[in-house]
Amino acid sequence: MAARTDLALERISQDSYNDSGIHSTIRGNAFRITDIRIDSDSSGRRIGKPKGKYLTLETSALSRFSDNYQEMTEEFSLELSSFLPSDGPVLIAGLGNSAITPDALGPRAAGKILATRHLRQELAEGEADFLRSLRPVSVIQSGVLGQTGMETAEIISAVCEKINPSAVIAIDALACAELSRLGTTIQMCDSGICPGSGVDNKRLELSEHTLGIPVIAIGVPTVVDLHTVARAITGQDIPEDSPNMMVTPRDIDRLIDHAAGMISCGINLALHPEFTFADAQSL
Repeated sequence: MAARTDLALERISQDSYNDSGIHSTIRGNAFRITDIRIDSDSSGRRIGKPKGKYLTLETSALSRFSDNYQEMTEEFSLELSSFLPSDGPVLIAGLGNSAITPDALGPRAAGKILATRHLRQELAEGEADFLRSLRPVSVIQSGVLGQTGMETAEIISAVCEKINPSAVIAIDALACAELSRLGTTIQMCDSGICPGSGVDNKRLELSEHTLGIPVIAIGVPTVVDLHTVARAITGQDIPEDSPNMMVTPRDIDRLIDHAAGMISCGINLALHPEFTFADAQSL
């Protein structure tokens, strides 16, 4: 039985086949970066991921205390920049439930993003030229259906109709199949996201197909299913009818804090290239 995972890298490793529509290369300095391109819908269906570009950034820990934290953040920012339109306003959407720690990555990261869209409207002519030059950025923490009574996709779609961003960056917690990737891996892709899909709670899709603008999805694995943990410990397959649940590391508070900090810092750098690392980190 295949483990639940949101990572394209793990979908490929679970499926042994030769598909000319899927290409994978490895590069990176501070991170080990696996660049996966799924060229067709038919190839994507074989591994359960939409057509698009997927980058998996792996390291030993996403910690601000790492010796190469600045290098990791700057490399993440550079990779993100390749997904973004060259100009125009951007909407940052922090997906997930802030009241549940393993699902709080999106809201926590969104809370650290510099919102600038309002500055041009509020500043007097000629005042604070540097602030006026910043790229217009809006931020929303959408909550989840049980909190709002609205699908996340409905909320984001309505906001996009009002503010007309050139792209959406959606941040969400993910599920993985390998224990070693919990809190050590970042995935970004241009195929959008279906919130909750990794934990069998799939909601409406957020993508260029549904919103009409590029949707860049960024996530970090924070949960893994119990069957995967049991297989890793026992080395044996678990009967499919056995009870299952999602589990998370005991230091999940620290994991979320560190991952959200790196992601938000990298996003601020990517959206505002005039910032130094120190500028972005101070936010």
